[in-house]
Amino acid sequence: MIFKIEKHCLCLVLLFCSTTGFSQNSTFLKKSDTLNKQRRNAIIITESVLAVGSLMALNELWYKDYERSSFHFTNDNAEWKQMDKVGHFMTSYYVGKVGMEVLDWAGVSKKNQLIYGATYGFTFLTAVEILDGFSKEWGASAGDLLANAAGTGLLIGQELLWNEQRIIVKYSFNQTEFAKQRPNTLGKNYLQQALKDYNGQTYWLSANIWSFNKESSFPKWLNVAFGYGANGMLYGETKPSNPFPQEPYRQFYLSLDLDLTKIKTKSKFLQSIFSVVNFIKIPAPTLEINTKGQIKFHYLYF
Repeated sequence: MIFKIEKHCLCLVLLFCSTTGFSQNSTFLKKSDTLNKQRRNAIIITESVLAVGSLMALNELWYKDYERSSFHFTNDNAEWKQMDKVGHFMTSYYVGKVGMEVLDWAGVSKKNQLIYGATYGFTFLTAVEILDGFSKEWGASAGDLLANAAGTGLLIGQELLWNEQRIIVKYSFNQTEFAKQRPNTLGKNYLQQALKDYNGQTYWLSANIWSFNKESSFPKWLNVAFGYGANGMLYGETKPSNPFPQEPYRQFYLSLDLDLTKIKTKSKFLQSIFSVVNFIKIPAPTLEINTKGQIKFHYLYF
């Protein structure tokens, strides 16, 4: 659905804009060794205002123009080769991660960081699904809820298991020819396409090699990344009324990557930049295997 894609994109942009400032501030300001109640209260108020404001903005920009209904679910799990679900997974992970980081900056205990910070993404996205559920145009998606829970689960699970994030979620994008064929759905310019054209998006699980064996001589910044993408999609579903220039297919990738936060630098500015952009997959040699039965090697894949 075109409107559902655009609404989810707007949700992601609103949350990214609201949480990036926290990430930058937590880099520049020294964390508190003990609970700083002023910081904690400021975070609670700010996050609450941002969450409510984002939901109100979504309601004004999307939901109010469509007929309301009783709460209901819709099954969209077969759409877009589940690329939209992976997007939910990533959003839930990062919003929760920022939630943890700002509470850590305020000196909040690890237990409360996990309870109140790491679940921030899942809580917000669940509220969006509830709005979906009361809209006749869409409906809540059980698949979206599961993806949101999985993103939060990856974040919390690693903290409980290792007390750190050894595997992080990353994103990369290439422009495709499909956006020109359906620009209203897949984007009219680069920024819109980066958010809306699932054909050009790749989502990665980037694992830091050194963190699994800290006595090794591996560079601390070197990662191995496993990616997922899909191609050939003009519509969410394959059906007779939706013509495709080619049969949509899935893509799986194996590549190298960098953990920018583990690059040593004395510059607080660079530390801040590295922290903010570390969700982007670094271009590197990549092996691709797809469901068309092809094996490809890319000298430099982004």
